[in-house]
Amino acid sequence: MASALTMSRAFQFGSRFAAISTSRTRASSLSVRSPMQFSSSTSKTRTLSRRFMSTAASLTDEQKLELEDKIKQKGDEIRTLKDNGISKDDLKPHVAELLELKAQLDPSSVAPKKKQQQQQQPQKKKQNQQQNQKPTKDDAESDYIIPRAENYSRWYNDIIRVCDLADSSPVRGCMVIKPWGMSLWDSIKNDLDARIKEHGAENAYFPLLIPKSFLEKEAEHVDGFAKECAVVTHHRLTADPSGEQGLIADPEAELEDPLIIRPTSETMIWHMFKKWIVSHRDLPLKMNQWANVMRWEMRTRPFLRTSEFLWQEGHTAHATYEGALQDSKDMLNQYADMCEKLLAIPVVKGAKSPSERFAGAEETFTIEALMQNGWALQSGTSHFLGQSFGKAFDVTFQDKDGKQQDVWGTSWGVSTRLLGALIMTHSDDAGLVLPPRVAPVQVVVVPIPPKKNDEEGIVALNDALDNLVADLKSKGLKVKVDDRDYVRNGAKYFEWERKGVPLRIELGPRDVKGGVCVFKYRVGLEGKETVNLAEVGTKAAEGLDNLQEYLLEAAKERLAGSINMMATYEQMRDALEADEASEYNGPGLYLVPWKCDAENEDKIKEECKATIRCYPTDVNEAGMWEGKKCFYSGEDATHMALFGRAF
Repeated sequence: MASALTMSRAFQFGSRFAAISTSRTRASSLSVRSPMQFSSSTSKTRTLSRRFMSTAASLTDEQKLELEDKIKQKGDEIRTLKDNGISKDDLKPHVAELLELKAQLDPSSVAPKKKQQQQQQPQKKKQNQQQNQKPTKDDAESDYIIPRAENYSRWYNDIIRVCDLADSSPVRGCMVIKPWGMSLWDSIKNDLDARIKEHGAENAYFPLLIPKSFLEKEAEHVDGFAKECAVVTHHRLTADPSGEQGLIADPEAELEDPLIIRPTSETMIWHMFKKWIVSHRDLPLKMNQWANVMRWEMRTRPFLRTSEFLWQEGHTAHATYEGALQDSKDMLNQYADMCEKLLAIPVVKGAKSPSERFAGAEETFTIEALMQNGWALQSGTSHFLGQSFGKAFDVTFQDKDGKQQDVWGTSWGVSTRLLGALIMTHSDDAGLVLPPRVAPVQVVVVPIPPKKNDEEGIVALNDALDNLVADLKSKGLKVKVDDRDYVRNGAKYFEWERKGVPLRIELGPRDVKGGVCVFKYRVGLEGKETVNLAEVGTKAAEGLDNLQEYLLEAAKERLAGSINMMATYEQMRDALEADEASEYNGPGLYLVPWKCDAENEDKIKEECKATIRCYPTDVNEAGMWEGKKCFYSGEDATHMALFGRAF
């Protein structure tokens, strides 16, 4: 299914891009000539020698001069193609044409040198063996990306390492987010921050350290986070008097009330809400903070599950049940819209089962995304807290009638886990694939400099480059010019493709003379496209919009095709019990009728490791479960549940 999807979507995407192309392409007839049309270089040269041996002697001086000129032109063209990073297979037809021209002029020039070839064969064989050896799988410094089909989990880790997103740190369970990864988070943060402010929340900042006594005020909350808390028990260090341990916690500096490193901020924020909320005029009160949190994890995975991570957490207080419930639903819709429009990730919106709710919440709403291996990833949550935190921290307000009322609350958040979702939704075996709207660099321009003594050509190229970049920026595009003179063009292409930059533009002396440049998209459109310099900004903006839509539609089709409808429990169990994160293109998710039962839910988790991802909003509001029997217990269903394996 995956290959058919790729082909069909690529065809549609290519059709939308057809308007970009002009009659000339950088690789001339490369796109219509198959490498299979050409024999090996040895057999080719023998054929050429026989074909032209009899005619070479009859060439006139004028014909020889013409051939020499063609050979020179073809040689220059091949050198330019090599500088542009053309693949060996695509280069073969050009080399064959050059050999054919040389054979016409001097058949002996292409005759195979048997002795030399025999001497080179053992060395070539040794070189090929070395090239075919894959880097050691334990080699953390390797730039090799294992294919998804071979080991999906390892592929994910390879992408993060090779594409410079993050690195391990000396602190167990914590990672260092590198600039390229941080710039992706910044893109998400900027988009979402505007949405949060439009929602009516204001940014603030609350302490990293929370008194342990605060967590104890809300019983369910403390039970939910107790095992994940990192605790500060002393406020200073001192030298070990015995000299055996170096620095130790000073016994005289023990805290009366130990401090918890923030796992979430409900308790601290509701403590402050008590000070700030007096009257109904103070409501609704909506606060948001961008911060780091600490939840001690035993088994970590970069971006998906780490002891420390970045997130935003919103907290709101309301005068009514309806106001708080609607607020939690509205923010979930904002998260879903952001995932779709910015990240090109379609999600399933729904409610968590009671056993999967946030500690202390009456209702937890979630967005669930599907990764390429068929597993789900919880990508954002919004919690309707009811009055639990209001009562725990004695937050009341005076209503319009002068009566004291308890406050209703919500909390909602997304984290750097979205970067994991982004990687696993779109990327391929060649590296990152980034939707244009979230990409830190949307267009990378690689200028191909003229010869050093060509001053006129250098001036012309620089002028064209300045105009091209200005045109792109005028369309609001994020552009980078890679003019590093110590890196070959092919290496530049390889680097930016791996990092997922959506569009590469090449501009060389010949392009400037022809008033054109060359477009190469990361995915969606095979080959290169020649574009008039006067249309670069418009064509790039159109092409990137099409690429964004292409990635979203491909992900939507994958999601729709991976939801198994109305399977029996035995079918789901057999499919999922052996399904591991390392397996690519797994069985997917299961939408089934279900009677809400925490005990049965635990049994299923033990039997096949599947969990209820959510009760999807659309099918449950439509009453799809009515009249159906639970696929596990056989009793009357209460919901339609989406089961699956999850990160």
